[in-house]
Amino acid sequence: MKADELDQLEDKSSVDARAAFLSDVLDGLAASPKRIPGKYLWDQEGSRIFEAIAGSPAYYQTAAEQALTREALPDIAAILGSGIGIVEFGSGASHKIRQLLDALDAPARYVALDISRDFLEASAARLARDYPSVEVHAVCADYSRPLPPLPIDRDHHVLGFLPGTSIGNMVPGEAVRLLAQLKANLQPGYLLIGQDATRDPVRLRAAYEGPLMTTLHKNLLVRLQRELCATLDLDAFRHESRSFACHVEPHLVALTDTRIGIAGQTVEIIAGESIQTDLSWKYDVEEFSALAFSAGWSIERKWIDHDRCFCLYLLRSR
Repeated sequence: MKADELDQLEDKSSVDARAAFLSDVLDGLAASPKRIPGKYLWDQEGSRIFEAIAGSPAYYQTAAEQALTREALPDIAAILGSGIGIVEFGSGASHKIRQLLDALDAPARYVALDISRDFLEASAARLARDYPSVEVHAVCADYSRPLPPLPIDRDHHVLGFLPGTSIGNMVPGEAVRLLAQLKANLQPGYLLIGQDATRDPVRLRAAYEGPLMTTLHKNLLVRLQRELCATLDLDAFRHESRSFACHVEPHLVALTDTRIGIAGQTVEIIAGESIQTDLSWKYDVEEFSALAFSAGWSIERKWIDHDRCFCLYLLRSR
């Protein structure tokens, strides 16, 4: 394909992504209660902010997942064998995949898939430089939507990798649909997935609040200004994390009556009203096992930390 044709495809992809962003924002602001899908937190700046959050002691999920992954890697390597391909859904900075690439037996191919193009391409370039024996591909796509054909070799085992409790960013019905879609993308294959089981309100409040979390969620409003030409007052909102029995909801709460102007529309927001900006659902082992089974997966192995607050699963397609 010629360079100008590639440029045209990238331009069309950017236009399509902006149109989808605008449509989702308009639909969400018209809903009651108001909400914007959490996937739009992850532009380059949002991904950078989250890297800092994930490295903080309060955000316990990162350390728990890394420890379990180190424990699990010898068994995973023995199960999968050599020459496998890996697809990471929501690759971000591609830090976590390095544990796998270092431990597995001669992995042949790595596909980094993320919604943030600039962050994705920079991360994939670094990985290709550091792992010259691995064929590295970067796919800019939203894995919550139907995916294009992935550059994987089905003659060898394929491992999907969904770290960081991403499946918890959906309500259970959406999570089942995503797991079923990933099975179709990877079939036949495996999926390594982490899931937070914590329901301790003190621990959750420490993990989901603080200045960096405020910056991350307000960056969503900055995206509205920059990419959708929205008019709004950033200082009219504060970040708040709300804990429920099985999930956590981050919100941007209006401090005063305010409005958002976007695409020729004006959205009125009264003081105290909020916009939900993400979701983090918590599943215990029994709940997640039922979720995976209903999507066509079986649990090959599972690892649980000593506090039973985090679980790592190796799923196999049925």
